[in-house]
Amino acid sequence: MTVTLPPELQQFVEEQIESGQYPNQADVIRAGLHLLLNRRDELRSLLAAGIDQADRGEVAPFDPMASLAEIKRRRVEGILS
Repeated sequence: MTVTLPPELQQFVEEQIESGQYPNQADVIRAGLHLLLNRRDELRSLLAAGIDQADRGEVAPFDPMASLAEIKRRRVEGILS
């Protein structure tokens, strides 16, 4: 498989190798893909838990404006990126 990365990602890969954290490009890419797989599995698990809670009637009223305000607050505080 051949992968072409944009310059900023190529630089990141090279920095990881230069730091000694990974021996080669393939290992950096492999580690990144493992992180993606783990995150996907975590999100699926959270989604399943949420669906189970909803099925049991364990839901709170949704206030979109309050949710948006909370997201904005977290971004300002650096909690979300």
